[in-house]
Amino acid sequence: MGLDGLILLDSNGRSIIQSGFRSTSTAYPLLHIDAVNNALSKAPRPGDVDPVIYVNSYGIEDAPSACCHVQVADMRFLCPISGDVDPLFGFAFLQTFIGILHEYFGTLSSATLKENFDIVYQLLEETLDSGGHPLTTSPNALRDIVLPPSLLNKLLGVAGANFTATINSSAGHGASAGAFASPIPWRKAGLRYTSNEIFFDMVEELKAIVNRNGVPLTSNVQVGYLAYHGYTYYSKSHFFTGTPDCLLSFTNPHVLVDCAFHPCVRLSRWSRDKSFSFVPPDGKFILAEYRYSPNASSLSSGRPVGASLGSSNTVAVAAKDNVPIPFVLKTNFDIEDNTASFDVTLTSRLNARSLENVVVELSLGEGATAIKCIASRGTGGLGRGGIGSMDMGIGASNGAAWAFDSRKRVLKWEIANAPPSSSWNLRGSFSTQSKMPRPSHALHIRYEIQSHTYSSLKVEQLKITGEAYKPYKGVRGRAIGNVEWRW
Repeated sequence: MGLDGLILLDSNGRSIIQSGFRSTSTAYPLLHIDAVNNALSKAPRPGDVDPVIYVNSYGIEDAPSACCHVQVADMRFLCPISGDVDPLFGFAFLQTFIGILHEYFGTLSSATLKENFDIVYQLLEETLDSGGHPLTTSPNALRDIVLPPSLLNKLLGVAGANFTATINSSAGHGASAGAFASPIPWRKAGLRYTSNEIFFDMVEELKAIVNRNGVPLTSNVQVGYLAYHGYTYYSKSHFFTGTPDCLLSFTNPHVLVDCAFHPCVRLSRWSRDKSFSFVPPDGKFILAEYRYSPNASSLSSGRPVGASLGSSNTVAVAAKDNVPIPFVLKTNFDIEDNTASFDVTLTSRLNARSLENVVVELSLGEGATAIKCIASRGTGGLGRGGIGSMDMGIGASNGAAWAFDSRKRVLKWEIANAPPSSSWNLRGSFSTQSKMPRPSHALHIRYEIQSHTYSSLKVEQLKITGEAYKPYKGVRGRAIGNVEWRW
């Protein structure tokens, strides 16, 4: 069995576009739209709604169903499922389709999809068949079938010119350059570029939870969506002529565990010598996802992953896998009957690099008002609260700022650049009108570290065979973090 279809809703909960639900009643998609809108209207916050919603049947003889949904910008994507279908199948397709839309339109919004309604509908038809089974999901193959939006395409469409037929007729590329002409699904045939270059971006995300005593409960480098989370190796090869064969090797591949690869990666070569052998797609793609394990050597000793779950040995291994958090947070909260005061100090633990784009968020709870804060580095800086929907204060030339969203009741403290070993402080107070203040007992901190990776993963070399040219190669690392610090 496959997916029942796909529905795209705008910020008001109205359908922008939906796939053809050929095997169900016309009321079937409306039931799922109503179920999601009702759940959102009853929830205090949109994030409190379960990602999978149970939907009652619309007839006595019909079976109930479920609706998988995700928030994207000012829209919500719905994927109804029924029968013996794993919800993860629905979320996997949603993630893939959203990635395709990003590839076509860049930044997504309801206005963008409405403006390009014809292209979005064509993508729906090409990526999901009438039985609910995914078809063509490779952006390279889709671009040969559904042309990306451009002013030229729109002008030709108004003039009645069949530009798509011209492109797919292989004009200028020989008889083998049309859609699906390449034997490799992720790479077009007959590509030619004046310059040849490839870039690799290593993006590593640290997700951590720290208790009120400053002890990390969990601190793992991970990024992903399903059971296994890990690094993502984002790669881009826009300018490779022909069909090059790449061999990427590392100096310390043992730190990579729980790997998931792009279809272009040859698994046999990775199993043999821990190197990536692949023919790269033309464009942006994810080469591999994996998890960084500082204790990978002991994990590779033959014990299956997940064995003896819950035992003391497994807990000890998990503790050794913790990655050091690059900052220290000290908090002091004083809550009284109708007022509360706080003092938060963030200190960088890095010696050579800066923490960039640091954002500290704290939910002050329902009824919070009269926000007053002082943001400082060392002894300087002053911010003033206001009464608008977004109250802001900026430190006196210290690079720190704070803002309060009176709708969400969230206080946001931003530091553009925190140099090594620097210390930053936010002090303030707020009050409530009719009840005791109830701020969240956890602060959420996000940050970035440029030209840095937690794993210290090093690329040893990149060999290109099958083509005569010598391409330019670049590797760049970036570390990001998402930490929940409890007090």
